[in-house]
Amino acid sequence: MHWILKFSAGRWLAHHFINYKAARYEARRQASLTSDANNNSVLNTAAEQEDNSKEIVMADLANVFDDMKGRFNSSAAGDLDAVFQYQIEDGVPYYVVINDGTCETAQGEHDDPTVTLMMDSETLQEVLSGETDGMQAFMAGRIRADGDIMLATRLTALFPVG
Repeated sequence: MHWILKFSAGRWLAHHFINYKAARYEARRQASLTSDANNNSVLNTAAEQEDNSKEIVMADLANVFDDMKGRFNSSAAGDLDAVFQYQIEDGVPYYVVINDGTCETAQGEHDDPTVTLMMDSETLQEVLSGETDGMQAFMAGRIRADGDIMLATRLTALFPVG
């Protein structure tokens, strides 16, 4: 390539090629800036919709965990002493404490959960409604677990689908 630059035609060609590339870059940059300005209101609307959907998910999660507490089967719990932590990818975390045949739910993260289940809110709602089997969701990778994974298999008996 360097040998081309020794000739005036080669220098002329390189000079115009560089100017051509610079002009194309500038044109693309200007088009992008114009497009960004036009799409700025669209982006703001999308951000507002995302905030609204998170509020809806949080409200739905509160209802899901309230319903879960109402379906608690104390006889299936027996003397179980466990904390199920739910890390909801598109919502807020919740935990369920089962102790001496009672069940309490709370928003937040527990200091020492027995098992942690990670999933999105849609998967949680599908599993709790009976639409999706929890074990199949786990095998498909829609639910991930950490801690005493075998304890998670008792959730169906602890919170039967009504």
